[in-house]
Parts: sequence; structure tokens; C-alpha cells
Amino acid sequence: MSAVPPLAVLLGDPAGVGPEMAARLLSNPDNLNRFPLFIVGDACVWEDAQRVAGVRIDTTIVRDIKDIRPVSGQVALLEIDALGGRLPERGQSTELAGRAAFLALERAIELVSAGQASGILFAPLNKHSLKLGGLEAEDELRHMQERFGVSEFVCEFNITDALWTSRVTSHVPLREVADHLSTEGVIEAINLIDDALRRSGLSEPRIAVCGLNPHAGDGGSIGREEIDLIGPAVSEAAARGLIASGPYPSDTVFIRARRGDFDAVVCMYHDQGQIAMKLMGFDHGVTLHGGLPVPVATSASGSAFDIAGKGVANVQGLQRAFDLCVRMASAPRSLQ
Repeated sequence: MSAVPPLAVLLGDPAGVGPEMAARLLSNPDNLNRFPLFIVGDACVWEDAQRVAGVRIDTTIVRDIKDIRPVSGQVALLEIDALGGRLPERGQSTELAGRAAFLALERAIELVSAGQASGILFAPLNKHSLKLGGLEAEDELRHMQERFGVSEFVCEFNITDALWTSRVTSHVPLREVADHLSTEGVIEAINLIDDALRRSGLSEPRIAVCGLNPHAGDGGSIGREEIDLIGPAVSEAAARGLIASGPYPSDTVFIRARRGDFDAVVCMYHDQGQIAMKLMGFDHGVTLHGGLPVPVATSASGSAFDIAGKGVANVQGLQRAFDLCVRMASAPRSLQ
């Protein structure tokens, strides 16, 4: 194998569009030969994925990563055999599909921890399937945070074209968002996205911070989180030399961001940023798991059960996620 640790590529939920997206991605010789990589998953899923995508990729199946030998135009698949050769029912969440996706993720985490992989690119997963298959954490990011032993703040970055977002809270019920907010949490979210943007090549990231309430609290008449928590965090970040401003009303800040006023927007909760970002570029958006020791990325689109197996899934987002993983894995420093 190459002296550079390869990238682990996961096929995603085997009942969704992930496998066919991975097949189309790796059918491009430029991708296959650009950076050392290998697939982690079930051989039967990979075979079916190529059939659905209408491609044929020269594949070597191995059971031990030490058996992988780089060959131009060829990909190695590290077999986990979670399915016993039996494909799960397509288009729905099942324990079988979720367990296969979860075990592939676990294997990739082990390889990263052992220094045998430089990052993880995964085709779309399905969180409900993962929970059925054994995931106990809030989501795959929190699971990886625990498995990698990361005690610092982590969050998902969502990226559409040149615009990035981070968020202070993630997969928690909306009624609990305010209770999860703190000045330190907002500062951590600002710091993390500033650091990631600098490592991606941007020297002076301009970061907008959303308010929580309508009209960013309207001077305290519609809530005080902006005055008591968010505003002080923005001031502290600016005092540390970051180009941070806000809090801004979330119903207008993305208009300014789209026209180029900001490089990133820090959101207070999941849908505050996700709705705007997906409207701006659902088909080519990227999700990057920030704060982990290596780059871990996927497309912003989901498992898309409704079109699974039809061979029509858009691969642009996964391509951009691959590009980002390669760029960051090639850099001398990690994301953490």
C-alpha cells in the first residue's frame, strides 16, 4: 500500500441510493487514481450497485487491509460480510440494512484509529436504519466523537458552493434548543468553522452568526438569548481576532450570504441552516463532520429511498465531498 494512508469509502445505507452513487463516483478513472482509497462494505452490495449504476469497476475483494495492493484502474473492497450475501429490501429502513451500514462505519473508525486510513467518505446513510442496526448515540457524528475520544466541540458543517454553515445544536428536539445554547457553545461553533475554513485555504473567513428568535429577538421583546448568550459570544470571538458579526435574523442572513457578504453562517439549530442551504444547492451540497481527527464527509442529500435502485441519483454532492476529503487528507494538518 501507499505510504499515504488511503481514504476509506463507505457505500452508505444498502437500501438507499448510496451504493449506486459510490459506484458512479468510482467509475470515473480520475477519482479512482487520484488518491489511494478502498471500499469498506459487503461485496453483494457493491456488485448490485454497479449493476444499478450501469458501470463495471475492476475490484479485488480482501478480508484484511494488509492484502490491499494499489493497482491503477482497480479498487479494493474490504469485505465485512454483514449481510451474508443477502441484499436488504430496497427503499426502506430495516435492521439488516442499518447493521450493515453501522458495521462498515465501525470498521472504518477502527482503521482510522490504527493509522490505516486518512479519512472517511461515506455515501448517504439513514439515521433511522443506523439506530435499528445498533447506533446508540444521537447520530453518527457523536458516535465517531466518542469512538475517537474527542472531548472538544464537534458539529456538522454544511457546504454549498463557497458557503459553509455550522450549528451550535444539532439533532435535538426543537423545544430543547434554547436550553442547549450557551455563550461558550456559540464561541466554540464560531472557532471550529473559522479553523476549518482556514485549513481549506481561506485566509480570513467572514462569519455571520444567526440569532435564535424571530427578528433576532427584536431588542429583547421576542426573547433574550441574543442579548444574554449569542451577542456576547460574537463579541468575544471578534475580540480574539475572528471576523465574526451578528446576531442576525435568520430569515435574511442567508440572502446576504448568498450574494457573497459572508463565507460562513453559524446557526443555532439544525433546520435554521439546513433549509436555506438545501434550497441553494441540495443536489451538490456537502456535509463535513467538523472537529474529528480526520476528514469525514458525505453528500448533503439523504438515502432517498423513493428513487433507490433506479440509477438516477445525483452524484455531484458525493463528488464534492470526495474532493474535500482528498484536499484535507492531503494537507499536513488534520481537522481537529
